[in-house]
Amino acid sequence: MAVRLFSAHKAVSNCWKTLQNNLRCFSSTAAASTPVGLKGRSFLTLRDFSSEEIHRLLWVSGDLKQRIKHEKQCLPLLQGKSLAMIFEKRSTRTRMSTETGFALLGGYPCFLSSQDIHLGVNENVSDTARVLSGFCDIILARVYSHSTLDRLEKEASVPIINGLSDLYHPIQILADFLTLQEHYGSLKGLTVSWIGDGCNVLHSFMMTAAKLGVHLRIATPKGYEPERSVVQEAQRLSKEHGTQLVLTYDPMEAAHDSNVLVTDTWISMGQEDEKEKRLKDFQGYQVTMQTASVARPDWTFLHCLPRKMEEVDDEVFYSPRSLVFPEAENRKWTIMGLMVSLLTDYSPQTPMIKV
Repeated sequence: MAVRLFSAHKAVSNCWKTLQNNLRCFSSTAAASTPVGLKGRSFLTLRDFSSEEIHRLLWVSGDLKQRIKHEKQCLPLLQGKSLAMIFEKRSTRTRMSTETGFALLGGYPCFLSSQDIHLGVNENVSDTARVLSGFCDIILARVYSHSTLDRLEKEASVPIINGLSDLYHPIQILADFLTLQEHYGSLKGLTVSWIGDGCNVLHSFMMTAAKLGVHLRIATPKGYEPERSVVQEAQRLSKEHGTQLVLTYDPMEAAHDSNVLVTDTWISMGQEDEKEKRLKDFQGYQVTMQTASVARPDWTFLHCLPRKMEEVDDEVFYSPRSLVFPEAENRKWTIMGLMVSLLTDYSPQTPMIKV
């Protein structure tokens, strides 16, 4: 009897040790494949996110798109969560992608226009941040000044997402790179050419491209260059990650040997009084088939929309090379992936694309 009990005890002990070893292996594997620090963080600029974290966000976004859109799965990952959406500036894609995406995940989005909430007017930004933190689990703000986001983030006890500011537009860049990843299969080694204004979208490209192994060629008119501090950081990132960064005033030089041609509006909201001068200064910067003639044979075109004829002609915009409408749709999947990452410990179920 004693021998049997000893044998049984030994067998249980061996099983327990095996289970412990398996758990250790699982934990170390999970830790190695899951970057730490996304849950609970704010998302004001991609400057604050590492290569691994950006790849992770793209992975989660692509995973949700596959499971929800293609496999028709219901994933109420944000059930019971609420979102405050502060919009000082109007938008079609940012509002629709965020509202529909958050609701699709089971959450409740609440839209606050400039008629509903006056940041810094009826109530200061700090108090607004504290009040909304008591109502909601996360706040997306589309604002004129990036300093407004900094103040919101400082006082809020919930994550803040930059829906657009004068300095950065990071949620647009997530959509752009998911679109390119889907089209080309991989991002590393691609060359993106920006032809247009040194604006917030470009700034976000500059804070992201090198981290993904993407070369960046930039053409802006004189007087419309990107911010000096952004250029300096982009140069540092390019050197660190071994990518090329070219700044020029010649659109054809920027487009040379490029995979992706990108432009944006020349006249942003709040710049309407500069329209005549800007249209004159940007002459020669319209993206056309002539621009594309010096790009690589597999060239594609991106534009964050809305688009004006002076920025890109119809022949390029509506061509099979244009990815603008998949790009617009991916605003939804990437904002969903971002919000899930900031609010939950979700682990993607689909394989990660090799970097």
